[in-house]
Amino acid sequence: MSIHEVFMPALSSTMTEGKIVSWVKSPGDKVEKGETVVVVESDKADMDVETFYEGFLAHIIVEAGETAPVGSAIAFIAETEAEIEQAKSLANSGGAAATPTSSPEPVAATASAATPALASQNGSNHKEGRLVASPRARKLAKELKVDLTTLQGSGPHGRIVAEDVEALSNKGKQPAPAPAAPVPTSAPVAPPAPPTPAPAPVAAAVPGQIVPLTTFQNAVVRNMVATISVPVFRVGYTITTDGLDKLYKQIKSKGVTMTALLAKAVAVTLQKHPLLNASYSDQGIVYHSDINISVAVAMDDGGLITPVLQNADAVDIYSLSRTWKSLVERARAKQLQPQEYNSGTFTLSNLGMFGVDKFDAILPPGQGSILAIGASRPQVVATPDGLFGVRQQMQVNITSDHRIIYGAHAAAFLQDLAKLIETNPQSLTM
Repeated sequence: MSIHEVFMPALSSTMTEGKIVSWVKSPGDKVEKGETVVVVESDKADMDVETFYEGFLAHIIVEAGETAPVGSAIAFIAETEAEIEQAKSLANSGGAAATPTSSPEPVAATASAATPALASQNGSNHKEGRLVASPRARKLAKELKVDLTTLQGSGPHGRIVAEDVEALSNKGKQPAPAPAAPVPTSAPVAPPAPPTPAPAPVAAAVPGQIVPLTTFQNAVVRNMVATISVPVFRVGYTITTDGLDKLYKQIKSKGVTMTALLAKAVAVTLQKHPLLNASYSDQGIVYHSDINISVAVAMDDGGLITPVLQNADAVDIYSLSRTWKSLVERARAKQLQPQEYNSGTFTLSNLGMFGVDKFDAILPPGQGSILAIGASRPQVVATPDGLFGVRQQMQVNITSDHRIIYGAHAAAFLQDLAKLIETNPQSLTM
């Protein structure tokens, strides 16, 4: 009997369970090696899961919308149609699939890039505007330079398959016939403008209703609980931002974001304070070779993710800003790769855009410090000549792991950060 189990894959180092977003294939459908069969939501992103076997999707154990632990069986694949009924019987009896080898083999792998999900007849968390295509179709489209967004899939539930790409490519080689009818204007409607910073929308709650946590939210819960065992302390500082604000106005038109400016300022300061970029381990202090700044981003449908600006101290501010915009877009589309959200060495949490004066941030697991940034506001201050003046000032609060970082270390870091922002912000563009 050649019946194989499809296992719930581990899509990240922190993932303990996954949620089925949608089944791309339905029971009885033919599947090919390397073809996507299911889309899984991990604690950070939606990822395509591809089969390593050719055959038929015989039985689905975990339906769309349900969760399963990493490593547990979520479906059966039979190599022949005759074995489909055997697989169903096996599933009903609760037995394990027989495999050709003595040790279990992985039956599925995640695609190299997160791919949008598609609704299936099994039910799913369908999201409008998502594009689903088989790996072969994507590869072929790249080779033939075909825009997948112009295709209507002929596969199951509208999925784009290789034949769709070939058909369009062959059609393009023939004389273009006169259009029989104008293309409906409803299809190429311009996408909505990117949302401006605003509090993440919360699903409308019904009084008395219990709304289950999303996979993202459960991941945040686990991380926050893990921080309880870490002894932390907090230090606050007030920074005058007149120079930084002036610089931002000068280069904003070139695509520079304030988030990138703040991340760059922190990264440059961390060069002088490697201990603040370090983390604790049972073996001692881990000094990281790179300065990777994580920045907290609230997800629209709940949860929190921290895209990482890698080597932020060495990358120029313009490239850093472009990278940040791309990270945010892909984070909210759940398309970040693991290294883009789990490689941070220091975290920023900026609520200044919401008008928050000051707050304390919770230290992420595996890092030594997190900096909470409040809004920059005009304040009446005493000037060195004994008079009063109005200055733009923001309050920052750093939370640090007291096992390796002490008050004097954090204070020295904040002093140097303030000095950079107040006296030499232009150096951030060099």
